[in-house]
This record gives sequence, C-alpha cells and structure tokens, in this order.
Amino acid sequence: MQIKRIDDTFSVTAQITPDDVATLKDNGITTIISARPDGEEDGQPSFEAIKDAATQAGLTAVHIPIVPGQMTEADVRLMADVLEDADGPVLGFCKGGPRAEALYTATGRS
Repeated sequence: MQIKRIDDTFSVTAQITPDDVATLKDNGITTIISARPDGEEDGQPSFEAIKDAATQAGLTAVHIPIVPGQMTEADVRLMADVLEDADGPVLGFCKGGPRAEALYTATGRS
C-alpha cells in the first residue's frame, strides 16, 4: 500500500482491504473515507467489509462513493463534515487515489 500524504491531516491511497486497516491504525489514521462505489471492479472488497474491520479497530469509516466525473455538491459537503469531525489523520481511497484527492481538494482544504 502506497500512501500519498496531501497535508498533515489527509492522505490518499489506492483500494484498501480489510486486512490493511490494522496497518492504517498503526500509522495513526483515525478515519477512513471510501470514495469508490461498491462493485466497480470484480474482486473489490465491499465498503461494509472495510467498515467492519475499521469499527473493530476503533476507527471511523465513511462511504462517499464517487462515480468518475460525477462528484456532487452534497458529496463535497459530506466530505467537509467528515473532515471537521475527524479526531485525527484521515485516509481517503478509491481505485487509485485521484477521486479521494479531488474530493478533498473540492472542500477547499488544500
């Protein structure tokens, strides 16, 4: 897993698995945001599986699924709210990371 640090509070990466959650927690992540719709690709872990692993690890997980090119104002508002409520570093992910980064940028934080 290659993590790209955007700033002190937000990083992005490509698709994660439930097994990655413990490593993320060990690296200080407190909130995980999935910007990837379920079922986008065969073999992709479901958001619920990642959320279950996050919950068991004491992390918050939020699903803001973005179809490429179809980010909405509501998506951006939800992202801003999640970032505001986060109690530590946040990791966003999608297939490769760009949608999660674009969602973060749309909040005006970077």
